[in-house]
Amino acid sequence: MITRTAVVASKTGLHARPAALFAKAAGEAGVPVQISKAGKDPVAANSLLQIMTLGVEQGDTVTLHAQDGAETALDKLVSMLETDLDA
Repeated sequence: MITRTAVVASKTGLHARPAALFAKAAGEAGVPVQISKAGKDPVAANSLLQIMTLGVEQGDTVTLHAQDGAETALDKLVSMLETDLDA
C-alpha cells in the first residue's frame, strides 16, 4: 500500500464541482484509490457522495491510498488536489 498527502487548494474544499472533478479523475486512474481525512475512515476516491462525507475544507490535509505500483496515478491526483479546481 502506498500513500500520498495533499493540502486541498480549492476555495470550497472538496464540495460540489471540485469533488466531482476529483472523483471522475480517481475513477479514471485505473486502480482503486481511497481518500481519507484525519479522524475519518478512508472512502472510495471515485465516489462523489463518499468524498463529500469527509467534509474536506480548503487547507485540509488529505491522504490518498492505493496499491503498490500506483505512484503515478496518486501523483496526478495529488497535483489535482493542490490546484484550485474552483478557478
